[in-house]
Amino acid sequence: MIKLIAIVGTNSKRSTNRQLLQYMQKHFADKAEIELVEIKDIPVFNKPADKQVPEAVLDIVAKIEDADGVIIGTPEYDHSIPAVLMSALAWLSYGVFPLLNKPVMITGASYGTLGSSRAQLQLRQILNAPEIKANVLPDEFLLSHSLQAFDQNGDLVDLDVIQKLDAVFNDFRVFVKITDKLRNAQELLRKDAEEFDWENL
Repeated sequence: MIKLIAIVGTNSKRSTNRQLLQYMQKHFADKAEIELVEIKDIPVFNKPADKQVPEAVLDIVAKIEDADGVIIGTPEYDHSIPAVLMSALAWLSYGVFPLLNKPVMITGASYGTLGSSRAQLQLRQILNAPEIKANVLPDEFLLSHSLQAFDQNGDLVDLDVIQKLDAVFNDFRVFVKITDKLRNAQELLRKDAEEFDWENL
């Protein structure tokens, strides 16, 4: 059974993106061990003078490195990902590189019809940055009208939506296994990330 980390990309106390990840944790319990990780307590990124990464970030780094893959659930605010998620990703590429070549699946829920599609596009660009270089699943899962999507038990109610999620997740499980075999360039990616410096471009 594969081991996955699901990053809740918001600091909102009530979030349908968190609810979606909780549903996936329960729904796919026989296929994957999914641990939800909160980022709401991570300090806002500010390049520290001592170059030390906060302990809360290092805890998440360890979880990601120990996992076979990562799921990131992102809301959408003003066509972009939340500031808290942007900050977390900045920390996760500051002298630490846990997402290098790591398989990533993107999910997103929104109250409207687009299901955080524009935020997901931005997130893909960020995950391709030189210091991150995650291996992102080409497909993604978009949940629209998320306030009406769950029943009182936190389960998705639309069978078509469930089938779509099942299909994307099953593809991700295969993607994780394929990525595990594509390790030849990983050390080169790490070397490039460690030596990359925006100030010297």
